[in-house]
This record gives sequence, structure tokens and C-alpha cells, in this order.
Amino acid sequence: MSNYELCLVVNAKVEDDVRNASLEDAKKLITRFGGEIKNIDEWGKRRLAYEIDKNVEGYYYFIQFDAETTAPAEIEDRLRTRDNVLRFLCTTIEA
Repeated sequence: MSNYELCLVVNAKVEDDVRNASLEDAKKLITRFGGEIKNIDEWGKRRLAYEIDKNVEGYYYFIQFDAETTAPAEIEDRLRTRDNVLRFLCTTIEA
């Protein structure tokens, strides 16, 4: 198992319950593909570096998890189709 961090930027214009549902969806994807969540760091609403789909702000979440090497690609494939997720990036954390 390898250590990963998923950076998730969710649309700031949506309701709180929709935003929380997007986070829960990402957590379910991680556990669905055999990952174990270690830490969730919520940064809250931040200004984006550049406009994305006419949005200038987004909610930032950083999820650290352990998973097999095939899990990040599967998670990213599923996140790509989510409407409220503006951007995501899964990176390897060196131990």
C-alpha cells in the first residue's frame, strides 16, 4: 500500500449539504477502491488562482489515504464526471 493525498476543489456556489455530499462521495470512492482514509484537512473557501467555469472561489479539501497503486486512477476517473467538483489532483506522499 502507498500513501496518497487527494486535493479536491468543490464549487463554492452550491449549498452546504451538496458540498458535504461531494466530500462524502470522494470518501466513499476511496474506501470503495480499497483505500483507508488517514486524515481530512478542510481549508474552506479560497479564491482560485484563475477562473474555472465562471467560478472565482472554491472549497478546498485535502484527503490523505493509503491505497493500492491502481486506486488513484480509478478515483480520478470517477471524480472527473462529478458536476460540483471543479478540480482534483491525487499525488503520492513520500514516507
